[in-house]
Amino acid sequence: MRDIRAKKRTATLGSASVVAAATLIAGAVAAPTANASAGHGQDREARGAAIAAARAAQAGIDWQDCPADWGLAKPIQCGWVSVPLDYAHPFGKQIKLAVDHIGNTGTKQERQGALVYNPGGPGGSGMRFPARVTAKNPIWANVAKAYDFVGFDPRGVGHSAPISCVDPQEFVKAPKMDPVPDSEADKLAQRKLASEYADGCFERSGEMLPYMTTPNTVRDLDVIRAALGEKKLNYLGVSYGTYIGAVYGTLFPGHLRRMVVDSVVNPARQNIWYQANLDQDVAFEGRWKDWEDWVAKNDAAFHLGTTRDAVQAKWLELRATAKKSPIGGVVGPAELISFFQSAPYYDSSWVPVATVFGKYFAGDTQALVDAAAPDMSDTAGNVSAENGNAVYTAVECADAKWPTSWRKWDRDNTRLNQDYPFMTWANAWMNLPCATWHTKQQTPVNVKTGKGLPQVMIVQSTNDAATPYAGAVELHKRFQGSRLITEKGAGSHGVTGLVNSCINARVDAYLLTGKLDAADVTCGPHATPKP
Repeated sequence: MRDIRAKKRTATLGSASVVAAATLIAGAVAAPTANASAGHGQDREARGAAIAAARAAQAGIDWQDCPADWGLAKPIQCGWVSVPLDYAHPFGKQIKLAVDHIGNTGTKQERQGALVYNPGGPGGSGMRFPARVTAKNPIWANVAKAYDFVGFDPRGVGHSAPISCVDPQEFVKAPKMDPVPDSEADKLAQRKLASEYADGCFERSGEMLPYMTTPNTVRDLDVIRAALGEKKLNYLGVSYGTYIGAVYGTLFPGHLRRMVVDSVVNPARQNIWYQANLDQDVAFEGRWKDWEDWVAKNDAAFHLGTTRDAVQAKWLELRATAKKSPIGGVVGPAELISFFQSAPYYDSSWVPVATVFGKYFAGDTQALVDAAAPDMSDTAGNVSAENGNAVYTAVECADAKWPTSWRKWDRDNTRLNQDYPFMTWANAWMNLPCATWHTKQQTPVNVKTGKGLPQVMIVQSTNDAATPYAGAVELHKRFQGSRLITEKGAGSHGVTGLVNSCINARVDAYLLTGKLDAADVTCGPHATPKP
C-alpha cells in the first residue's frame, strides 16, 4: 500500500486505496567501485553503476534556481543527474533525474557533506526536503548546520522521466466501485479493472517498466552521491525509503557513511511485496482501532460515541449510507476509505479526520465532500497523484514475482477480510495489476551486511500500520552493528519528523557525531494529538 502522505485527495483504479548537495563541486571525485558480489546476475549492473557514477562525478551538478512552477523558492537550487535507463547498458539510453539542495546553515568547518532523503512510496518525491531548512523546522535545525539537505525525484517520479498508466482525470474520477465485494460479479469487475490498469501501464510507459526496480533506484542514488562530489553517502529514508536504504547498504556497503531508516519495510525476500501488503491489512486494523479509541475518549469534541464500538457503528453507518447513494454524488465507500485511511497512517490526521466525521453526523455533509471527493480542477495535483500510483505499481510489480493465481488472491484476502476489514480488499485491488504484469518480474535482493557497512540507525514505532514493527526487527538482524530505537505505544508512520526528545536527540547525535547507544533503546510515545 502506497505511503500516501495524506495530503492529496485521490482514488485509485476502481478501488479505494491511495494508499503518500554541495554548493561547490571540488573537482572530479572518483567513484568507488560498486559491490558486484551482492547477488548472481548483478555483475553487469554493478559495473554499469560504477561507470555511471564515475561519469557523474566528473560532470557534477549544474545548480540553478528552481523552475518557478516547481514551488521551490530560493535559496533552494535545482539540477539534473543523468543515469542509464538500464545499468547493464551504461552507454545506452540515459534519463535525467531532478535533484535539489540547500547548503548547510553552519560554517564551512561544521559542514559534513550532503544528507540525501527519500520519503517513501514507491512514488514519493523527496524534493520538499530542503524546505525543512527554509521553513526553519526546529527538529532538523542542528542537522542542517552540518549538512546540505538534498532531495530528488526517483526514476519515473515527478520531473524524473515520469511514467503514467491512465489519464489522470480518469484516475481521480469518483465515485469508484466499493472495494468490498458483495458478489463474484463484483470481484470479476475489479479483476477486469486491475488487468486494464496493467495494460495501460504497458501501453503508456512500456519502455520504462522493466527498469522501474528498487535496485535501479539504489544505483541511481549512488550516481547522485557521486554527482554531489561525495565519497560516501549520508542517507535518511522513511517508509519505502527504508527499503531503498536496505538495498543500498547491501549493494554499496562501502559507500555509506551514515544512514537513518525510519518506519521500516520488512526486507526479507519472501515479504517483497505480496506478503507485505497482507501484513499491512492486519496492522491497519489495529491502528484504526487505536484511532477509534482516541475518538471515543474525545467524545466531547466529536460526538461520535464514548466507546470504540460506538465509533465503529458510526463508521459502518456512514459507509452504508455512501454505498446506498454516494454522498454529494461523489463520495462512496471507496472515497471514504481513501480519506479515512490517513488517520491510521499519521497522527497528524487524527483531528482533521475526526472533525470531518463529527461534522457529517452533525448535519454538515459538505465538509465530507470537500475532504473526500477529488478536485477535478486541480489538474496538476491529479497528474501527480496518477504518477505516484503508476510508480508505486511499477516498482512493486517489477521488484518481485507475484502470484498469478486468482484463487490464491481470493482465498488470502477473503480470509483476512473477516477479521481485518478496514483496508484488506482496497489494498488487494490496488496491487492486483501485478498478477497480470506485462514485463519481467525480478527476484528481490537478499539484504545483508557487506564489507564496509557502517552502523545504521533504525527508528520504528510499535503500532505502525503501513510498515509493521517486525520489519524493523528483521532489518536490525540483517545489518550487523545496527541500533534499533523503538517508540513504544505509538504508531504514526514516520517517526523522525515528530517531536519526541528521546528520539530527536539520538538522531542528532548520530548524524552529527556518528555515535549510537551501546544497546538498543526504547522511548516512550510522542504526545497524543489534542482536539
